Amino acid sequence: MADRKSKLVAVCGKGGVGKTAFTAMLSKVLMEKEEAGRLLLIDADPANGLTMALDAQVKRTMGEVREEIIAASRQATKAEKHQLTEMIDYMVLEALTEHEKYGLLAMGRSESKGCFCPVNSLLRGMIEELSENFDTILIDGEAGVEQINRQVVRRLDSLIIVSDATSRGLQTAALVKHMVEQDKVIKCGSLGLVLNRVQANEDLVKRAAEEVGVDVWGYIPQDENVAYHDLVGKPLTELPADSPAMAAVSEIVERVVLRT
Repeated sequence: MADRKSKLVAVCGKGGVGKTAFTAMLSKVLMEKEEAGRLLLIDADPANGLTMALDAQVKRTMGEVREEIIAASRQATKAEKHQLTEMIDYMVLEALTEHEKYGLLAMGRSESKGCFCPVNSLLRGMIEELSENFDTILIDGEAGVEQINRQVVRRLDSLIIVSDATSRGLQTAALVKHMVEQDKVIKCGSLGLVLNRVQANEDLVKRAAEEVGVDVWGYIPQDENVAYHDLVGKPLTELPADSPAMAAVSEIVERVVLRT
């Protein structure tokens, strides 16, 4: 595996812009693309939104693994701590759920307070090692990229910022761009903006996005199919082939994700 280089793609954006729905559709398209190879999905949102959007099940989250390590290490002897370290790779593998077309790792929520940087670093190292067994890794993150930088990976090939047609969503996109390019919170090959739920105002939205200074990678039209699936709890991977939103996501995958 030494010469294998995984492609890492992350999605972020302001809450409520449809980021997780977009990531679920992106997942569906990648599952059907032979060029994507083995696909690993990382649900980095504590609310496990992607996991629910895919109607997937996980045995345990990485947050639960982290809590178990912290609880055990607080009471362990030096020898027991060494033994615990050797068990972490097994615990991470147990958190990985293998489905027919993808692997899924849910980060979940961590309850312990305080700084546990050694534990976080250890888990991140294990995730990076695990990721080497996959060709494409897609991360559904929280707003911003701090959590991705802290707990999941150190580099990205592509960062997709999702926004709706609001000034607040675009301001968040501008903030993320500044964090990546100026603050250097994570190494990133390229980043771009995807406008979601666009209706008859594409020209206006395009001008507003240009003012933010982020390259626009695509427009996802308002799609009642997505709204219906979300309302009744149907997995977004079951969207019909003629869904306008799915068609737009497929174009983004072909033009951006698979070519980076």
